Amino acid sequence: MTRIAVSASGRLFSNYPLGLDPENTRYQVAELVNSSSETPYPSVEINTPPDGPYDYSSYPARSKGLPDYLIGVQSVVIDAQDRLWILDTGRAALPNGTLTASQYGGPKLIGVDLQSNSVIKTILFPPEVAYPESYLNDIRFDLRFDITESGQGVGYITDSSNEGRNGLIIVDLGTGKSWRHLEGTMQVRGEDRFFATIWGQPLYTNPGTGSPIRRFSGGADGIAISPDGETLYFCPVASRYLYAVPTARLLDSGPASELLAQASVMNLGQKGHADGLESDSNGLVYAGSIETNSIVIFNPANASVSTYARDPRIGWPDTFSIGTDGYLYFTANQLFRMPGMTGGEDLRQKPFMLYRVPLAEGGQKIGAQTVDLYSD
Repeated sequence: MTRIAVSASGRLFSNYPLGLDPENTRYQVAELVNSSSETPYPSVEINTPPDGPYDYSSYPARSKGLPDYLIGVQSVVIDAQDRLWILDTGRAALPNGTLTASQYGGPKLIGVDLQSNSVIKTILFPPEVAYPESYLNDIRFDLRFDITESGQGVGYITDSSNEGRNGLIIVDLGTGKSWRHLEGTMQVRGEDRFFATIWGQPLYTNPGTGSPIRRFSGGADGIAISPDGETLYFCPVASRYLYAVPTARLLDSGPASELLAQASVMNLGQKGHADGLESDSNGLVYAGSIETNSIVIFNPANASVSTYARDPRIGWPDTFSIGTDGYLYFTANQLFRMPGMTGGEDLRQKPFMLYRVPLAEGGQKIGAQTVDLYSD
């Protein structure tokens, strides 16, 4: 499990990326029925690609481009209108762990109405936006009606691919048009020669497997948006820095827009080695601190970072979710215990855990307390 999403009524949804774990073959998205059981969501069918997710018609094998089926879901997020959005990388890992490239129809964003439990929108990303080696990681929404011609708002997505071209993807939720910004800039890439530890153990890829040992890597991953929608925060997973960019620069897709976007990125300093980000109605930005078993807060009012919650059970806090109940939800994903980081042995320990902590200073989910900002 890499992400949890919490609806206004308290329903819980999770996802299990086939791109990270080839054993996640039962389903990509599920609704948690109770503390010990779950069911495929929004249906068994959409979670079951015909004859599997792999295309062996060429060498090397690729993931199938199936618009109506889930291939490798990395994130599930509920927006301020209480709709569930499913972000599909379109990439599945083979049984031997090799991550296959995507094909058009695989990388997509799916909107689900929680009242009818039915798909209401499917947006496909073209190959020039979601490259075959892209890895669509997480998404945040701005549903203000006056920022796009469609009036239906936008989604901001991080491309965290370990294979090169990192960046941010912007998608108009009304028209389905999408484009990239900050393509390959240093702010969206993992830091060169990055080194991290968790519980005192160094993070490397392929240790003890006979394959070349590599440093832990990964580009733009965590993402959060300010309450007024004017600032987007992001961070590479192989980095300790937090960055921000005015959303006005990202919404522009004109000829000079990329130059202006690159020039407007702000380095807000170090916040620790983090995976996920989230923000609340007070403008506070929450980040998981992998190396300190904690959750930290970046306060944009004074650019300071402080520890908010710390517990030895917080192993690798992953992508966060805020519910309308005023709690921050997060998972401990145990990625550092997977075979690729342990010398080939799967050291993950069940049950996998879901945690929550109350938001600081009475914070709320963005949009939950200011619904007049949004339009149907």
